[in-house]
Amino acid sequence: MKRTRGPVTVSVPPDLTTRFEELARAEAKNKSQLFRDVFTTYEQRRREEEFVGLQRYGVTQARKKGILTEADVEALVFHGR
Repeated sequence: MKRTRGPVTVSVPPDLTTRFEELARAEAKNKSQLFRDVFTTYEQRRREEEFVGLQRYGVTQARKKGILTEADVEALVFHGR
């Protein structure tokens, strides 16, 4: 039978363990559920930060080429079509 879950072992300081367990109780979740939620939230935040970084890069490159407005983008995209 194929496993649907995989174990993850982490070591954290005792105070963090206590806080994690308290948070799990407060959220009415077991530690596995809370870890999945925390990991998913962290992963989403990283993707958002990466997206913002790509936007900043794009803005920098566009400015270097004199593309400053939506109209400039449309003119570039639709030029020659």
